[in-house]
Parts: sequence; structure tokens; C-alpha cells
Amino acid sequence: MKKTSVKSPSHLDWLVDTGKTLKTACGKKVNVLELKHTNDTTILSAWAKHFRNQYCSDNKIDALKGKFSRKEYLENIKFPSKKIAPGPSIRAGDFAEILLADYLEWGLNFWVPRLRWDMKPTANDSAKGCDVIGFHFAETGKVSASDALAIIESKASLSGNNPNLLQDAVTHSAKDDVRKAESLNYIKQRFAEQGKETEASLVERFQSPVDQPYKELYEAAAVFSTQSYDETAIQEADASEHPRQNNLKMLVIKGDDLMNLVHDLYRRAADEA
Repeated sequence: MKKTSVKSPSHLDWLVDTGKTLKTACGKKVNVLELKHTNDTTILSAWAKHFRNQYCSDNKIDALKGKFSRKEYLENIKFPSKKIAPGPSIRAGDFAEILLADYLEWGLNFWVPRLRWDMKPTANDSAKGCDVIGFHFAETGKVSASDALAIIESKASLSGNNPNLLQDAVTHSAKDDVRKAESLNYIKQRFAEQGKETEASLVERFQSPVDQPYKELYEAAAVFSTQSYDETAIQEADASEHPRQNNLKMLVIKGDDLMNLVHDLYRRAADEA
């Protein structure tokens, strides 16, 4: 399955390449993107709807909300809290993961199943397993050694001050080699439970790398608000101990006032449901 031909969301037009490339202590290149968002209500509303549907599709809310209003259901059951810890940090983390999933799908042309955020048993908790997984098929309907599996480890610092965030992403990315099998099984199981046999079989293609080889791409990604962005700290990141360092890439996204943007997206997502 290749990525659908649906036009990429307008909010991705705000994610621009700065043209800057940093280099880490181990010689790895770090691509730097910037999220240049504006107060465009049309784009923000569309983004909020897209964001809401990561947690609960619009055609399921009424069947799930019980006696709550849609807004109450989303705010009280599905969305991480704006005020009660660790809700704000979970919001930041989910935002970064969803933005990176969008980037992987529409920017890099991968198929990215959206099965991570809707089944969290506790809203104020992060989902387990690999943060973002995407699949690319070189040829439709055929298995190829050029098929690719991409796994992104995401970290976010949107209001605090953690300049070493990229190193944290690298360190946690080293665990993805172990978490991969569990995450692939989870994705396939979810599709099987939904009766989506085609999608389940496509995921299964990546569960036997010895019998059916494919490319593996790992990425450590850090999302910063501008006040947390520190190029010196980024360049001190070291991936020399990463088990897949030859297949590892690094990415940084920065932007102004990102935590307020995140809270606004959650607000719009609930208000406009």
C-alpha cells in the first residue's frame, strides 16, 4: 500500500526547511526544520479536526461519548489535561509525534497507520512502543528488498528548557530495535481486529526481515520551542553507541510559542467537534 493521493494538510505548508544542517559530535548531520505557524483560522480549524481524529474519528464520537457532550467527552476522557500533570507534557509529546507522523506520511511518502493515540487507556499517559512507524513499498503488490520501514523516536520541549533533547531522542531510539517487533505486532493486531486483512498482511510483510529483507530507517527527532533551541547542545549529541547508527538520521523542528499552539489546537478540536 502506497500513501493515499489525498492532498497534504495545509498546516504542513508551515513546516519549512531552514536550509541549515548541523553536525553532531559523532559526525551525523542534523536537518533543521521550522514550524512557521500563523493565526490563520481556516488552517488551524482543519488542523484541529485532523488532530482530533487521531484520538477519535468524528464518526465514532457519538457512539462513545455516552451522556457527555462531544466537547466534554474529548476534554474529560480522550485528551490529555491542560493543567493536571503530566497532562501538559503528554500534550507536547503527542503533538510532536502526530506532527512527525504527518511529516513522514506526506513529506516522505510513507504509509503511516494512525493507531497509536486512539486506544490509550489513560489520557494523561503516553502511548507505549515505537513513537512513529511508517512503511514504504517500492512496487505495488510486490515484495521488494527496496521496501522500507521507518521508525522515528520523538522528543519534545515546548515550554521547558531541555537543550539536550536530541541526545534524549538518540538514546531512546536505541531501544526501537527491540520495540519494533512488539509495535509491528500491535499494528497488525489492531488491523486484524478491525477486519482490515489487507492492511494486516502489509504489516506482516515487515515481520520477517531475514526471509523478506527490507531497508530499515531510524530517526531521532527533537521538537523545540524557540526558547529551548540550542545549537551548541544539538551539536553535542552523540550516536556512536546507537545499534543502528549507520541507518540513523537526525531531525530538529523548532518554532515560536509552540505550547500555546498546542493548547489552542486541543481547544479548537474540542470546541469544533
